[in-house]
Amino acid sequence: MARESKKKRRERAVEACRRMTERYGSAESALDYHDPYSLLIAVMLSAQTTDAAVNKVTPQLFATWPGPKELASAEVADVEETIHSLGFFRSKAKHCVECAQMLVSDYGGKVPGSMADLVRLPGVGRKTANIVLNKGFGIVEGIAVDTHVYRIAQRLGLTNAATPQAAEKDLLEVIPQELWQPVNETWIRLGREFCTSRAPRCGECPLIDICPSAGKPRRIEATRAGARKGR
Repeated sequence: MARESKKKRRERAVEACRRMTERYGSAESALDYHDPYSLLIAVMLSAQTTDAAVNKVTPQLFATWPGPKELASAEVADVEETIHSLGFFRSKAKHCVECAQMLVSDYGGKVPGSMADLVRLPGVGRKTANIVLNKGFGIVEGIAVDTHVYRIAQRLGLTNAATPQAAEKDLLEVIPQELWQPVNETWIRLGREFCTSRAPRCGECPLIDICPSAGKPRRIEATRAGARKGR
């Protein structure tokens, strides 16, 4: 099969973004937060856990440790107890306390507003940093690629990357910068409503006519996974 041109991938990416924005509008985060600090902690806690589960533990978490200064002096075991219902709660508690400590020691107790500074924080990668910049500061430097965005990007044939971070680079090349801002939230909603990991509802998906994986996502993904291993 001939290699698809970047122009074709770009056209499909732009149309997918247009349709998802049209369908879901300016989708807001499902996480509860009130400032960049609470957003940062909530996003850190949300890894491999539902937003609803995070929203159940953050009220007590922020009531007990309302800011970086308080959390920086917390016992990790106490934070673990507060968030124990979440997946990977031990590592998350450790990272949250260490993150708060760095915020206090290096940033005057404030969440920094740059990618370079955010990814220095313990437990913070590009995905988390992109969300914090986007939602907390109104700064769009990239696209937060979570499991939903990664899966949809693969199925749309926009990336063959082995990791979400590498997939972000591919997406930034085919999606114009002015369209980056809503991608994470709108694609998440498509992933939950139609493009699920198992048994995707291709026949009802608003992207069915432009998706090269429609009706055969598992076979497409297996082929791409094999291609990555062969590199």
